[in-house]
Amino acid sequence: MPRLVDHEQRRREITTAARRVIARGGLDAATFQTVAAEAGISVRLIQYYFGTKRDFLVATFLAVVAEAGQRFEQPLAAMGADPAPREVIRTILSAVLPLDPQRHQDALVLGAYHAAALTGGIIGPEDTIGPARYLFPIFTQQLRLHRQLESSTTAEELDAQLLVLGGSGITQVVLTGSATPDEALALLDRLLDRFL
Repeated sequence: MPRLVDHEQRRREITTAARRVIARGGLDAATFQTVAAEAGISVRLIQYYFGTKRDFLVATFLAVVAEAGQRFEQPLAAMGADPAPREVIRTILSAVLPLDPQRHQDALVLGAYHAAALTGGIIGPEDTIGPARYLFPIFTQQLRLHRQLESSTTAEELDAQLLVLGGSGITQVVLTGSATPDEALALLDRLLDRFL
């Protein structure tokens, strides 16, 4: 009797292997051959599931982003119906900071994608801008609620972008070893103090 294959599970195994390869060697290291060796499968299997290298790389990026989103969805749901805006923003930003080995690896992977988007090639800015753009309106809404405004102004929109960019900056200092995870959280709290 033929063995049933869970295709989504197989895709996750491949993108997980790709994440390890990219975290170690950057985006250029993620070839079909290196990822196949990391996953213990054939190159043809990766091609079967993803087709082109671009499709494969975009799927890996989206897998990292989806996992980051899952890290803050559950804590947000546990906050109840009317959470404090500061806690919403802090929960989201702390979920993506490289505070443990998995998030550290994911931050390295996302950094590799952003570097590739800046230098051109197979991955462009349009492939990597989505996560930040997703957070901007969420943070804008939370700032509006905190400031008890009927509608958002340009100030809330700009402050929301600064919060996201501040979180990215904190990520970078942790990745370079200039800050510990505890120091990163202290920086995050200081950032939030400035806006909330």
